Amino acid sequence: MTKPRAPAGPPSTNANGPNTVGIDVGGPRKGFHAVALTGGAYAAQLATSDAEALAHWCRSVVQASVTAIDAPCRWSTDGRARPCERELRLQGIICFASPTRQAAVAHPSGYYDWMLRGEALYRALEPSHPLATMLPIGAGPCCFETFPHAITWHLRGGNAQASQKRTQRRELLQQAGIDLAALTSIDWIDAALCALTAHHAASGGACVAYGEPETGWIVVPG
Repeated sequence: MTKPRAPAGPPSTNANGPNTVGIDVGGPRKGFHAVALTGGAYAAQLATSDAEALAHWCRSVVQASVTAIDAPCRWSTDGRARPCERELRLQGIICFASPTRQAAVAHPSGYYDWMLRGEALYRALEPSHPLATMLPIGAGPCCFETFPHAITWHLRGGNAQASQKRTQRRELLQQAGIDLAALTSIDWIDAALCALTAHHAASGGACVAYGEPETGWIVVPG
């Protein structure tokens, strides 16, 4: 396990607690949905299809200390599901299997374009928010991969149902005291749930990391 490269600048916190961001990643048309929390409370949101613009927003506008992203941070090396994805499935948590990058680019319908957009976002964030490579994650600045279905599974004691995801995830945000007024779609809800996970990690909460750093962690609240 390698030590993270020293990030640029001090962790971004204030008297109310850390600034954190969660990001739901879509394809080129849908784009990114990002929600920022300050001290675990709703602070701001942004929808954009521009990875560089979103990285600037995280870095310079909301000054996030930790950013959690719902997209693979690494590609499969052998065409099989990554170790983190296999570990999730062993727990009964259904998830996508990441392809190799070559397979993603070559897919005739662009099915994996959202993963390529995620790759662009990680690349844009890397100078200021490198991937976390050890636990505890602490105050950052850094980013990590997460997964709303797995977050829900952990926070609800193993009861996460895809058919009820909007209801279950909204309930988790309500329980955390997050204002839901601006979270008008499942994309915003998922982004906020990722931001809540980033807040949990930045505040020193226990986390579980599926997989390993070389092929990509998926980090969720412990």
